[in-house]
Amino acid sequence: MPGEAKTYSDKTHYEVIVVGAGVAGIYQIKRLVDLGIEATVLDSAADLGGTWYWNRYPGCRFDSESYTYGFSFSRELLDEWHWKERFSGQPENLRYLNYVADKFDLRKYMQFNCKVEAMRFDEVSDLWHVKVGDGRTLTCRFVVLAIGLLSAPTLPRVEGVDDFKGRSFHTYYWPHEPVDLAGKRVAVIGTGATGIQLIGEIADKVADLTVFQRRPNWSAPLNNSAISESEMADIRARYDEIFAACALTPGSFVHGPDSRGFYEVSREERLALWDKLYDEPGFGIWLANFREIFMDEAANAELSAYIADRIRRRVRDPKTAEKLIPRDHGFGVQRLPLETNYFEAYNRDNVHLVDLGETPLVRVTETGLRTTADDYEFDIIVYATGFDAITGAYDLIDIRGIGGEKLADKWKQAPSTFLGMLVHGFPNLLMPTGPQSASASTNFPRGIENGVNWCMDLLQHIRSHGYVRADATLEAQQRWTAHVAKMYEIMLMRKAKSWFTGYNSNVAGHEEGTVRYFVYNGGTPKFLGIIKDVAARGYPEIAFSAPSRADGKAMAASA
Repeated sequence: MPGEAKTYSDKTHYEVIVVGAGVAGIYQIKRLVDLGIEATVLDSAADLGGTWYWNRYPGCRFDSESYTYGFSFSRELLDEWHWKERFSGQPENLRYLNYVADKFDLRKYMQFNCKVEAMRFDEVSDLWHVKVGDGRTLTCRFVVLAIGLLSAPTLPRVEGVDDFKGRSFHTYYWPHEPVDLAGKRVAVIGTGATGIQLIGEIADKVADLTVFQRRPNWSAPLNNSAISESEMADIRARYDEIFAACALTPGSFVHGPDSRGFYEVSREERLALWDKLYDEPGFGIWLANFREIFMDEAANAELSAYIADRIRRRVRDPKTAEKLIPRDHGFGVQRLPLETNYFEAYNRDNVHLVDLGETPLVRVTETGLRTTADDYEFDIIVYATGFDAITGAYDLIDIRGIGGEKLADKWKQAPSTFLGMLVHGFPNLLMPTGPQSASASTNFPRGIENGVNWCMDLLQHIRSHGYVRADATLEAQQRWTAHVAKMYEIMLMRKAKSWFTGYNSNVAGHEEGTVRYFVYNGGTPKFLGIIKDVAARGYPEIAFSAPSRADGKAMAASA
C-alpha cells in the first residue's frame, strides 16, 4: 500500500483533483473511484477528516443526530457502524471517517500536507493548473472544491496577539496532544457555537475561567445520551425511513416544522409545545417549531421571551443572566448553538463573565488581556472567535478563471453562483457545497451527498458527450443569485449578525452593512427539485464545448 500511494502521488495529471479530505472530499473521491475516473484528493492537513481533524477542543461534537450525520451510500457501512452517542463527539467522528476511508480503500487516493496555493484555468488546453505548497504544479480537467464552510479561522482584530507568553490558540487549532487545564487560569474569547460547547465542558476542570463575550447567542440544551445496542439495532432497521424523513424537511434533519399555524393554537398550547421541545434532544426547539417563528416578528418575539425565561431559570445571578440573553436578534433566526451545562457554568464561583460591549478588549498583553476597565492574567488564552465563513476558504486560494479573473475579486462584495455549485467564468470548477447551495445551510452530510451526486451526474454528462469545457452562463447565474436573495426577503435571518449573512466582526468589511447571500433558504426539497430539473432538461443553463483544436491531446487526457 505505501508503495502504491507513492506511485500514485507521483503523477502530474489527473482528470479530477479534489481539494479537501473532509466529509465532502471523502464521499467525492468515493464517487469518482466508483466511476473509474482518475482522481486525487489534496489536503493541507496531515491526515483526513476536515473539520473533525482540526477541531479537537473539549466539548466538540455533532449537533445533528449522529445517525443522520453519517454517510447513507452504503448499506453495509450503515449495518457495521454503531454510533455510541446520540450526538457524537469529535474523537469518535474522526474514527468514523477513518473507518470509512479504510473500508473503501480511499486513502491511497489522498495526498496530505499538500496545501493548494493557487489554481489557474488554461483556456488553450481547457485544463486547470494547480500549484501545491510543496512546489509541484499539477494539471487536471476538473477541480472539485470540498474545502468546507468553516475552515478559515479568524482571530480578533486587536493588538498584541503574538505578545502573550503563555499558551494561546484558536479552537480550530486546539493541540493534538492533551492540554493540561487543571489548576490553570483560562480565558475564552467568544460565545458562539464553539465557545458555548467549550465553556460548558471545561468550567469544572480549570482553576479559573473568564469568558469574554462580544455578543450573546441564543442557545438551547443538546440533551445528549448514549445509544444502546438495542436502540442502535432499531436505528439500523429504520435507516431508510430516517433518511427519507431528512429529505423531506427544510434542513435535512429529522426535525420538521409543526404543521399547525402559530396563531391557530392557544398560548397555553404553544407553551406546552415549547416545554416539550426544550427538554427533548437536538434541534426540535428550533426546527420542530412553528414556521412563523422564522418570518413573523411577533411570533418570534414570543418564543424569544420564552427562551429568555428558561435562561433566567438556569442562571442564578440575575445580572449575569441578562447579559447572556441576546437583544440584537430573535431566537432561531441564525443557526442555533446547542449546549450542555453552558448556562450552569456561570453559577460556578470560578467562572466569570466579562461583557466586551461594556468594557471593550484593548489588547493582548504578555501576561493576559487588557480591557478598558482592567488587566487580567492567564495561563491559557483560547480564541473561540469564529471563521471567515463560507467564502473564506476560497479566498485563501488564488483561483483564476477565464481572462485571469480572480475569484476572490469577483466575490469581494458578495458571492454569485449558479445553484451554489458553479461560477460563470470558471469552467470545470465544481463546488458540491458552495456558497448559495442548500448544502451550506442543512445537515451537512445530507447536503454533501446531494451536491456531490448532482456534480457527478453533470460530470458523466460532460464525458459522455465528449465535452472538454462546461461553464454556467452569466444569465443563469444572475437568475439564481436573484432567487437566493429573494428567499432572504421573507426570513428574519436577513436582520441577524450571522455567518449565514456574511457577518464576522473579525473580518474587515464583514462587520455591518450589506447582507451577503451565502446560503439557500428555500429548503432541501425545493432545492433538490430545482437542481434535478436542470439535469432533466439537459443542463441548458450551462455552456458546453468540445475540442476545437485538432491536437487531440487534451481530449485524450480526459478520456
